[in-house]
Amino acid sequence: MSPASINSTRGLSALHTWSVALSAVLFATLLLTMAIVSISEAAEPGQLTSAPQRPALVTNENQIAEALRASGGLQISSPKAVFAYVLASLPGRVMVYPTENYYYFTFLHGGVPYAGNLRLDAMDRDHGKLHFVYFRRQTPWMGTSAVTHMVLGGSQGVEVVKLDQLVYRVKHGMSSVVFELNNLSNLMPPRETLVAGEQYLGPVFDESGIRFFLIYNPRAKIFHYVLDETAPVADRLAPTGISDRISIGMRTGFAFYEDHRAARKLLIGVYEESERLNTQFDGPFDQLPDNFIEGDSLKRAILEVEPDLKNKIGRLGHYHDGATRYMIAPYIRYQELADLAGIHSCATAQTAKSVSYAICFSSNANEAGQ
Repeated sequence: MSPASINSTRGLSALHTWSVALSAVLFATLLLTMAIVSISEAAEPGQLTSAPQRPALVTNENQIAEALRASGGLQISSPKAVFAYVLASLPGRVMVYPTENYYYFTFLHGGVPYAGNLRLDAMDRDHGKLHFVYFRRQTPWMGTSAVTHMVLGGSQGVEVVKLDQLVYRVKHGMSSVVFELNNLSNLMPPRETLVAGEQYLGPVFDESGIRFFLIYNPRAKIFHYVLDETAPVADRLAPTGISDRISIGMRTGFAFYEDHRAARKLLIGVYEESERLNTQFDGPFDQLPDNFIEGDSLKRAILEVEPDLKNKIGRLGHYHDGATRYMIAPYIRYQELADLAGIHSCATAQTAKSVSYAICFSSNANEAGQ
């Protein structure tokens, strides 16, 4: 997850102040996720509802209590012990919202924040495999740490059984948890959100809670993340003062552009610090629609963009080393809202139906100043 370096112009002190405030909000969110204890009723796993509900309340008292909790009972240096602790801490059934099938978690151990995930990867879950990762969580004042990654299966005493379409049971020792993967197989973008010739590759549910449609434009050879507004958006989009076409998520920091060609909002930027710290707001590049990609449609699109990758990637864009994947991130990493202005300038200088217009929304074009 190496952030791309961006050469951005600075400007407008008011926008700089807004950006500093945004940074504080995002950082506060990072801290809150370490030890959230809800004191309101929670929905059942997988139950998303638009019915009015009172917000969950997070208190400093609960955060401090968690930070002071003695954690000597967990051997943090033992991956097997940490995995057993994580699985035993889950309820009997959980919902995995992100579309690359990561179930994320955080916890504190001895005053140190840790994060990780359990993953039922589309490539090997039906072979009885479960991926487990954990690491010391990165903060602005502490750099990255070593990541512990294990692929678990029968030889490690972990049983992964498919119960139904996108439903799996994981058992280890006395712990048994059913993981329900997010079934968006029937989700399609409204017709008015597509431009003639574009290809819909699949739905994306990001770990931020924001949903997208992954679109490929074969004429311009670029990808778009189009905001899914067929369901309530888990954010409030606010004006930026740059253009009435550019809005920004007050919770996520995601920046969107109101397209001139279709009734849709394109993701054009994520806050650079969010990607650097690998937070839940680092962008949807790591939540591709693995469960819903038809045939080789994604691979073909990638090869049109990068022909040199022929015979080097698989159906889902993974390199043959199995450790890395082609990154689809056609948006900039902004530090200040002023960094987004170039996209609007580019878009308004082109004819909306031209290939040049579409390329305005490629991060490479914006980084090159095109």
